Amino acid sequence: MITANQLRAARALLNIDQRQTADLADLSVPTIQRMEASDGVIRANVGSLMKLISALENAGIELINPGAPSATGGRGVRLREHVARPKMKAIRQPKASSPRAAERAR
Repeated sequence: MITANQLRAARALLNIDQRQTADLADLSVPTIQRMEASDGVIRANVGSLMKLISALENAGIELINPGAPSATGGRGVRLREHVARPKMKAIRQPKASSPRAAERAR
């Protein structure tokens, strides 16, 4: 199980946004947004949850569940050492328009 807070913390540790998380897990951005908007444990179909957890683990995230060994207990997220950066699809940047094109658009 993963909570919305753990998902947001994992993204912060990886320094990625929702779009990059969606690409990493092969899910849609609205699916990631719904997951992060959950209250407590994320409720989603099993396939989507498995894709998300697998993608985070492959990127070096370790989910800490209640009862797992940790200094003070509770849920958490930690970044494993010596893990390669996650592979993400390149995000296309919009082409810079020429001043002439901007003038025509007015």
